[in-house]
Amino acid sequence: MNPQSLSPAAAETSPATPAAEARTENSLARPFKLSRRFDRTGRLLGDSAMERLANARVVVFGLGGVGSYAAEGLVRSGIGHLTLVDHDDVCVTNTNRQLHATVKSVGKSKAELMAQRCQEINPQAKVEALRDFYREEVAEQMLAAGQYDFVVDAIDNVKAKLHLLHRCVTLGVPVVSSMGAAGRLDPTAIRVEDLSETHMDPFAKDIRKLLKRKYGVETDRHTGITAVYSIEARRMPVALQYDDATDGFLCVCPQDNDFHTCDHRTQIDGSVAFVTSCFGMNAAGVVVRRLASSR
Repeated sequence: MNPQSLSPAAAETSPATPAAEARTENSLARPFKLSRRFDRTGRLLGDSAMERLANARVVVFGLGGVGSYAAEGLVRSGIGHLTLVDHDDVCVTNTNRQLHATVKSVGKSKAELMAQRCQEINPQAKVEALRDFYREEVAEQMLAAGQYDFVVDAIDNVKAKLHLLHRCVTLGVPVVSSMGAAGRLDPTAIRVEDLSETHMDPFAKDIRKLLKRKYGVETDRHTGITAVYSIEARRMPVALQYDDATDGFLCVCPQDNDFHTCDHRTQIDGSVAFVTSCFGMNAAGVVVRRLASSR
C-alpha cells in the first residue's frame, strides 16, 4: 500500500470511549492472556493494546466488497466484539470481489456467512450477525449511545449512509466511512483523510454537500468522519454482450430488497477485488490503530 494512504498521526490518537474504558477497567479483575493466534499482531502492538482490542465493540454496516474485508481485517487483528449488519443474500455477481461469495454461498445471508467466517478465525470473539438494512426508522436500535466504540460505514446507499454518518457525529461515535470504491483499478490511489480533506472523489464531494444541506454538518472543517477514498478518476462502466440479449442490464439478485436493489440504481459500475479489499483493509486499519493507541 502506498505510504501516503495512511491517516495522519493526529487522526490515530483520539481518546478511548467511556464504554471501552469501563470494559478495560472491569477486565483488570482477571488477567488478560493473549491467544497465540494473535502472536504476530501482539508483537507489533503489545499486550495492553491487544487487551483493548479484545474488549472493543465494533459494528460494520454493509458487508460487500469493502465491508466483508473490513470485517476480516478486524477479527484477524483481535477485535473481540463484532456486529455485522447487511440485509442482502449473496448474489453470483458478488463473486468477483466479496469475501464470502462462492459458488456454494449464493442465496445465503451475507451477515450470517461473514459472522460464521469470523467465528472460525477467532472462536473467542463475540460475533453477531444482523440481517437488516440501516435506516432512520431503526437507527436507535441499531446504533445507540455508548453501544459501540467504533463504526465502519461500508454502505453504498446514499440516504442510509448520510443518516448513519450524521448519527455518528451526533452521538460522538468514531466512524470510518468508505467513499467511492467502484469504477477504480488502482489500489495505490487510495487515501485516508478526514471527510473535509477529501478531494478528486465526486462521491465524497456529494456526501459532504448533502451532509451539510440535510443535517447541518459543517463539512468545510474537521468533521471527525475518517474517509477512505481514491484520487483515481472514476471509470465509466462498459456495456457487455449479454446485456444485449436482455435489452440492457438484468438484475439477478437472489431476493427482493425493498430498501436497495440494482433496479434502484441509475448505473451499475464495475469494481474489482484488489481495490475494494484495500478500501476495507484501510478502514480496518483506521479502527485498529485508533483503538490500540487509545489511553
